[in-house]
Amino acid sequence: MRAVPIVLGIVLILAGGLWALQGAGLVMWPADSFMLQQQGWVTYGIATALAGVALLALARRIRR
Repeated sequence: MRAVPIVLGIVLILAGGLWALQGAGLVMWPADSFMLQQQGWVTYGIATALAGVALLALARRIRR
């Protein structure tokens, strides 16, 4: 049962990081993405990544 929040937390961190980097214009992939250089996506990405970190912290507290 502990593996589910760990995997979901990692996915949220990776997705949030990608969104934030795309929003900041540091990752320009895919070239036709609507997220590129849009400040809102930096905020959404950081929030998503932080939710992933919180989920990982919660998973550490779950008993095996």
